[in-house]
Amino acid sequence: MPNEKLFFGAVFLVVLYWMLRLYEPFLLTLSIASLLSIATYSINLKLLNITKNRTIAALLSTLLLSLLFFAPIVYIITSIGSTVNNFDPAIAEKTLNYISSLNFKLPDILSFLNPKIDDFIKSFDLANLTKNILSYAAFIGKNSANFIKDMFLITIFFFFTNLHGKELVHYAKNLTPLDNKEIDLVFIEVANVMSVIFYSIIVTAIFEGALFAIIGMVFGYDGLLLGILYGFASLIPVVGGALMWLPICLYELARGNVLEAIIIASYSIIIISLIADTFIKPLIIKYINSFAKVPTKINELLIFFAIIAGLSAFGFWGMILGPAITAIFIAILKLYKLLKNKNTCKN
Repeated sequence: MPNEKLFFGAVFLVVLYWMLRLYEPFLLTLSIASLLSIATYSINLKLLNITKNRTIAALLSTLLLSLLFFAPIVYIITSIGSTVNNFDPAIAEKTLNYISSLNFKLPDILSFLNPKIDDFIKSFDLANLTKNILSYAAFIGKNSANFIKDMFLITIFFFFTNLHGKELVHYAKNLTPLDNKEIDLVFIEVANVMSVIFYSIIVTAIFEGALFAIIGMVFGYDGLLLGILYGFASLIPVVGGALMWLPICLYELARGNVLEAIIIASYSIIIISLIADTFIKPLIIKYINSFAKVPTKINELLIFFAIIAGLSAFGFWGMILGPAITAIFIAILKLYKLLKNKNTCKN
């Protein structure tokens, strides 16, 4: 019997290795689709209760995900590609000249950065900028195809994960030596964290993006594009929406529109950053968390580092993978504590 187990274990490891090699190009997209399916499980369940048909419910969930998550990304890719191709160096030169004319000084504590900023502005080469912009256009076009391909695969995998999710979870439970209660602990922990993070990301991005789109349309910009870009920028910790409104304000100042720049900056700081982000966003997260089966206590600092680490390790999809891996790790620690207490009680 020991020899049979050893032989079976060796064969299993060899087959597992080749399975991983075979499906390696799809592991990331499969992981993202599975995590998104876990995060939106409650929505799919409600759609199933309404439609009474698993295929229709999975299809509606997939369409909803595509509209909320993927359609804006595709719009950004196409719009930015068009904007970069129509880049006017004269606008950049005018804006740069205006920035150079400012007597910009940092606070005393950051004064050591002033020489570096001055050197950067003086060494700024507009010709190289134009050249780089064109190269970025080619880069965006090349990587957009891969990104859209990944989104297409994620959409397909997401649909089938929702369609056969119950069977997959049941099969996974049968494979593990743990009790269903213990497996449910891990699943519920990950599902709750992923749900709160996913819904918070979507709602916050839409809410803050819509607010910035309004001010963008007031001053003649593409409100939809600015809103989507601001929504994604708002997900970046610390810097956030400043990546959007600050360049626009500098551009308006370079054009001599001082009042417009002041209004945009004041609106972005007071209405969006202060009121929406500081006061309304926590209420949104609290409201979403109240729908979880077991409300999740999210440590914002931990989520902050999880997103940063995820973005650094996996790129764009890291904002999903980072918190998910962290949630799984915390769930395993809780499971270990549960098993330890269980063994202690037996002894």
